[in-house]
Amino acid sequence: MSGRHLGRRLGRRLVGVLVSVTALGAVLGACGTGVGGSAAPAPVAAQQQPAAQGDDAVGVALTSAIKTAQSAEISAFVTDGDGRALYRFDKDTAKPPATNCSGACATAWPPVLVSAAASVVATGVDQALVGTVQRSDGATQLTIAGWPAYRYSKDAAAGEVKGQGAGGTWWAFTPEGKKAAASAAGKVAPVTLAVMKVGKLGAIVTDRSGMTLYRFDKDTAKPSASNCTGECAVKWPPLLVPAGAEVVAEGIAVGTVERADGTRQVTVGGWPVYLFSGDKVPCDTAGQGVGGTWFALNAGGAKVGG
Repeated sequence: MSGRHLGRRLGRRLVGVLVSVTALGAVLGACGTGVGGSAAPAPVAAQQQPAAQGDDAVGVALTSAIKTAQSAEISAFVTDGDGRALYRFDKDTAKPPATNCSGACATAWPPVLVSAAASVVATGVDQALVGTVQRSDGATQLTIAGWPAYRYSKDAAAGEVKGQGAGGTWWAFTPEGKKAAASAAGKVAPVTLAVMKVGKLGAIVTDRSGMTLYRFDKDTAKPSASNCTGECAVKWPPLLVPAGAEVVAEGIAVGTVERADGTRQVTVGGWPVYLFSGDKVPCDTAGQGVGGTWFALNAGGAKVGG
């Protein structure tokens, strides 16, 4: 298949970008003061995006890991809006951005094509790192920190990273645009929760990056059970625990519950907890009170502001 024909074929599918964190990475920021009373850094600055329009404006969310054997050893990696891992190629260049993968290479490693950098809705990735490069066939390819982005043809499901380390030249992206590496000593990084003071809501539970966590009134805490699946779980991604990972949550009534698909979800006070796809940066609380059933929660699992 020629590079030009491939570009036309792939150009029909434009994408947004999200971050899927197998175990949440370094704190991006928090509002106010943490539980211990120490000052927390201000939230990471991020450009506000216009309302999603067109095929490639995909509302997405920061989410914990999708449970797969392949991703269990990678601490954090970037995916497209469908949860497909994105990769960078050592034979490309970032300064200036240039792609050296075409023809048969681009069949095995399809480039991620977009209409423009401004059309990409990025969550968990600094918008300033999002860019584009024009390919030799005229198609516009997404770049992250200058590196052209690709999918891997053998990744058949969301969360798979079968391309990681292929040929010693292909690597999943970290949220900073660097090469994803295995967790230290082969261990899976922990899932970390914190309590942060966020606006009028006061002290609420967040993930390690400062993203607000929510509970759902249609779930149950005794026994713990989640009733948010399918489209619900796309809009409200459950906070998942990768195989072999621990949950670190000092002073928080934390636990886990097995979901219908066999994954483990974090609970607080018995309540399964979720992120909200409408929250774009740390300390956002756009999910608070949605539908009269979704609420931030405190360290014991009680509703906050409900």
